[in-house]
Amino acid sequence: MVDPQPVLVLNGPNLGRLGRRQPEVYGRRTHDDIAESLVRRGEELGLSVDVRQTDSEAYMISWLHEAADQELPVIINPAAWSHYNIAIADAVAQCTADVYEVHLSNIHAREEFRRHSVVSPYVNGVLVGLGTDGYELALAVIAWRRQRSEGQVHQLRPPVSPVDDPASSD
Repeated sequence: MVDPQPVLVLNGPNLGRLGRRQPEVYGRRTHDDIAESLVRRGEELGLSVDVRQTDSEAYMISWLHEAADQELPVIINPAAWSHYNIAIADAVAQCTADVYEVHLSNIHAREEFRRHSVVSPYVNGVLVGLGTDGYELALAVIAWRRQRSEGQVHQLRPPVSPVDDPASSD
């Protein structure tokens, strides 16, 4: 059996207030609820997920340096830092493994200042407006790319339950 791939999920300012902060925009799930579900989903995908949240730029930068030094894949929701924080963007640019930027809301359908991310040019992909599914999709891509690099899969296929699989019918 292959060792689980470590993955950092890094959440920026105000995301620790999920469930209380503008639930009509960000949903009712708390950060702790989301973190628990991502750890479980990661286990299903052969990933060891470490979810972190900070309102401190210094912590976020040190975590990104850790990811760069250890060649760890990262899923980052830089939150408000997306729109102006060059130090965070520079730290993301130093990452040596895949990085995916996630935003719970569709930043392109919100206020003008939210529509640009200084982080996006340095990531492998951006998932916006999918709620917490964006994190799970990023985990799935990381797992798939690892399997593909190890020769275990050749194309991305969504999981199919036996109920939905026409091949399993009598």
